[in-house]
Amino acid sequence: MAGQSVTDLPTPALTVDLEKVKRNARVMLERFQKLGVQLRPHMKTHKTVECADIMTAGSRRCIVVSTLAEAVFYADRGFEDILYAYPLPFDKVERCAQLSERLALFQVLLDNSAALEELRRRPLKGGKNWHVWLKLDCDNKRAGVPHSDPAALHLALAVSQTEGAELTGVYAHCGNTYSCSGVEQIKAVAAETTTSTLQFMEKLKANGIHGVKCSIGSTPSCSHPVADMALLSEVHPGNYIFYDVQQSLIGSCQLEDVAVRVLTRVIGHYPHRNQLLVDCGWTALSLDGGGRLPTGYALIEGHPDLKLLSMTQEHGRMEPVSGKLDYAKYPLGSLLSLIPYHACATAAMHPVYFVHSEGTVVDTWTPTRGW
Repeated sequence: MAGQSVTDLPTPALTVDLEKVKRNARVMLERFQKLGVQLRPHMKTHKTVECADIMTAGSRRCIVVSTLAEAVFYADRGFEDILYAYPLPFDKVERCAQLSERLALFQVLLDNSAALEELRRRPLKGGKNWHVWLKLDCDNKRAGVPHSDPAALHLALAVSQTEGAELTGVYAHCGNTYSCSGVEQIKAVAAETTTSTLQFMEKLKANGIHGVKCSIGSTPSCSHPVADMALLSEVHPGNYIFYDVQQSLIGSCQLEDVAVRVLTRVIGHYPHRNQLLVDCGWTALSLDGGGRLPTGYALIEGHPDLKLLSMTQEHGRMEPVSGKLDYAKYPLGSLLSLIPYHACATAAMHPVYFVHSEGTVVDTWTPTRGW
């Protein structure tokens, strides 16, 4: 489809603006190069080789994944230094062991002693050690050992004392930045997470554990880093490569930084209920973020007067935010461009991304899927 206009694509279609992706990647990389901090980009938003190459500046080194399917996908394509940053699933220990034995550096993450026992039961071949990161909860309240809980230090000590394993790093996700509104709130959460992580690192040193990396991450915090983040070893944002409406509302970016759109066509006029029907349902956009926007599940680009009211599997219903719908503005077959609330959830709905430059398709990217 190279050379085709995006306006001629079959819909629904996910389009990716290549220039915006490259700019978002460059800005984030340069930001942390200036701070002297390693950027370990997260692959979960796009899950493609092409975008990973852009995010790593072609090095194919130092990435984060959230599924083992991603880890295998990237390992098969020459990527190294992969961190599987997900609380270790016991059914996947053997596959993790195979990757650890195969790659120069494959790393796992845990937040409980039972997971550590699973690693003890599966020693690596070839004299290799398990490279283990401790998941620390710095008030995000999803996964991880609470940073102030003595159990966190006890688990870190247990990892460091386990034969066949080494404590490689401490990992915290400041996902609580997603409840922020504006740069100052983002920076406050980033500062709290950084401080908690660095204080935990001091506890490790006081107990004789040295040479351990520390990493925090979220797109909001890494889009507006605080000075103390320069004391970290790494950061691991992911969504920034595409950004989305949610990030613009938080304050991470401007709407013009959002690199993805979902294209949809008008397939029905229903004057008796003052609505349009479009060929974009929740299998193309995701229900994530529903009800958080005055315009429904997305922003309809160039049409702030329209609202995506609801979606079923393959259909979307649109109506005016107020007043009567002017159907002459939206003839059957006409194209609408949706800016998604959450790019990660939306990208996960599409088997292929149409990559364009100034509206002309230049490539297609195929993401990996599964767990």
